[in-house]
Amino acid sequence: MERLKDKVAVITGGAGEIGTAAGKLFASEGAQVLLADLNEDALQKAVAKTGSNNVSYCVADVTKAEDNKAMFACAEERYGGVDIFLANAGVEGKVKPVTDYSEADFDHVMNVNVKGVFLGMQAAAPALQKRGGGSVVMTSSVAGVEGYGHVSPYVTSKHAVVGLMRSMAKELASHNIRVNTVNPSPVDGRMITSLNVGIADLLDADKDELVTAAKAQIPLQRYGQPEEIAKVMLFLASDDASWVTGSVYMADGGNTA
Repeated sequence: MERLKDKVAVITGGAGEIGTAAGKLFASEGAQVLLADLNEDALQKAVAKTGSNNVSYCVADVTKAEDNKAMFACAEERYGGVDIFLANAGVEGKVKPVTDYSEADFDHVMNVNVKGVFLGMQAAAPALQKRGGGSVVMTSSVAGVEGYGHVSPYVTSKHAVVGLMRSMAKELASHNIRVNTVNPSPVDGRMITSLNVGIADLLDADKDELVTAAKAQIPLQRYGQPEEIAKVMLFLASDDASWVTGSVYMADGGNTA
């Protein structure tokens, strides 16, 4: 079933595991997809992984307003418009006590995870309005509804994404633009590996033992897979979610139950 037939999707963080999985799934459901990220080589590999001729890429820095505008202009030029914006770009930051966090490191996390989504919304809203509406899906985290020590900038940023989503859902509803977040628990990939290394170093702990303990605390006893998160994003992007806006969708294996 082609749930995204004749739709165009822009996906930031497109070279990451979740972005690539979403690009592949969206294309398989009939969408034309533009993946955006910082590194061209990584983007080329991501496009190849999707195995679809309906996926292309655009090099863009989400922290820059002009790059966000160019990203949507590129999608409009190639595909005729934009119906779906998956604001998925994000960084985890460093694992440190708040007293040791530098201002520069804090700013980097906030610039990518919050400013990047805000600037993306500024560019996306006019493009979606031209098509008579559409869907925005923002990637937050379990850290967007809970607190975790030693990653306070990341937690702060993901809470901010939820607040931005709720504001945009109300502001853009009259334009038939739906806005929601997907909030994953740890997903197998680069980001959780980086965080686990940082936590193990901070606590002087064995990384493998730490990972085993972390998985044991999740009711489903494992990390998620990028494809599982992409399936929730697909629902929210599609017309199956036509009455869904302003909502936080936990995809966390029961972690916040």
